[in-house]
Amino acid sequence: MSTATVDSVGRGTKASKASKDHKKPTAAALKGAIQLGIGYAVGNLSSKPDRDVLMQDFSVVETVFLPSEGSNLTPAHHFPDFRLKTYAPLAFRYFRELFGIKPDDYLYSICNEPLIELSNPGASSSWFYLTSDDEFIIKTVQHKEAEFLQKLLPGYYMNLNQNPRTLLPKFYGLYCIQCGGVTIRVVVMNNVLPRAMKMHYKYDLKGSSYKRRASRKERVKPCPTFKDLDFQEMHEGLHFDLDTYNALMKTLQRDCRVLESFKIMDYSLLLGIHILDRKPLVRGNRCDSRKGQKVLYSTALESIQGSVKDPEPVADDDTLGGIPAKHKDESLLIFLGIIDILQSYRFIKKVEHSWKALVHDGDTVSVHRPSFYADRFLKFMGSTVFKKIHPLRGTSSKRKRNSLHASKSASQEILSPQTDKKDEKKAQSMENLDGNPGYTSFKQPDLLPQSAVTFESAQNEEEDIENSEDRRASSSTIALDEPLPSLSRSLSDTELDVYLHHTVSPRRPSWS
Repeated sequence: MSTATVDSVGRGTKASKASKDHKKPTAAALKGAIQLGIGYAVGNLSSKPDRDVLMQDFSVVETVFLPSEGSNLTPAHHFPDFRLKTYAPLAFRYFRELFGIKPDDYLYSICNEPLIELSNPGASSSWFYLTSDDEFIIKTVQHKEAEFLQKLLPGYYMNLNQNPRTLLPKFYGLYCIQCGGVTIRVVVMNNVLPRAMKMHYKYDLKGSSYKRRASRKERVKPCPTFKDLDFQEMHEGLHFDLDTYNALMKTLQRDCRVLESFKIMDYSLLLGIHILDRKPLVRGNRCDSRKGQKVLYSTALESIQGSVKDPEPVADDDTLGGIPAKHKDESLLIFLGIIDILQSYRFIKKVEHSWKALVHDGDTVSVHRPSFYADRFLKFMGSTVFKKIHPLRGTSSKRKRNSLHASKSASQEILSPQTDKKDEKKAQSMENLDGNPGYTSFKQPDLLPQSAVTFESAQNEEEDIENSEDRRASSSTIALDEPLPSLSRSLSDTELDVYLHHTVSPRRPSWS
């Protein structure tokens, strides 16, 4: 039998009755155990030779016990005894190498100074820790999320190989710490919003409208996180130049299709807005010692632009990799990334959508099937949040008018010689009929049929001529008549007399 316990930072865990005998770890002890455990796992991995990642590497889980007094394999420490599980260590080592993260830099970022605890604005029970150099975020995840991420790794591996420039979260490690009857699972990711840059506005956007407004409790915070309805009330859209807009939307479309293929939904776009015109950029003291960017493709600008084959990082300038944008007369820097992708459309989510759809419009709730969610997400981002800066309309309209005038002139030039040739051909044919009754098959008019000409056929031919002339007078489209094939024999006298009797006469009868 087990009972539910809650640790000092609010995470729900399960422990047996025997765990009551253990002293409950403090938040500082848990953060220290996380740093020590990750340091041990990465250091132990350096002894293993480099090789290609195999399919079975994604399901590997390595477990080690770290007592406070130390052992032959583990160092001594002043934290409570804890057990460490490392998920898919070789696969995550490959991911770190893909983004240019050296083992020493990774250990220095995570283990050199205490982690900075961040508040959590979301509805989940996850907590976030930030490394002192602003490079990495350590997030606590639930058991189902950790399990889903491990199943996701083969497809994630394939996607990063094809395109490391993505707005999707970049995962660098997955670990489990069991300390004093408390079990927490953490994932190491890239940091989307640099702490050195003040975010004047911060949004969590899903593209839905049901309960998508920041609460009163959230609004009173020093740096609140607003939601979809708040954005529509506070901003009229963020404007980018055409190339930046196309690159941004292309990246979002590609990432959403990847998530849809994994049956993932309920993700968000974390959006940070820094207004350049308000205050000059002030860097934090902890980031002054940062000598250069350690992670490739980690900034917002790198994630949407540039060649994949270019391995060099962007220079660490005052923009910190923000995307330039405009809002009215204000110049902005935009920082963004897709977050919370570990929510699959499982049975519980289907039940949640069905229940909410009974109370509210099903298309406005955040939980929805992956294909619909991706389409709604992209539509909201491409039309409401991000917009293009259009060129001057006068120049474009004038160009279109000149182009239309040129096309009309060219059409008239093409049609005129064809019309002249048609009239000349028709006149010559009628002249031959009136003046040359005796001709052979080598000089026959176009109106002459192949078979024997009768009174009715001659009548039909003349009606066709008159109708054709009327159509030519009323239509601007010219259809060229195909000449009849040459006859294989000369016409007999009887056939010619019948034809001339009804075609060559002083007065042409009117056929009724």
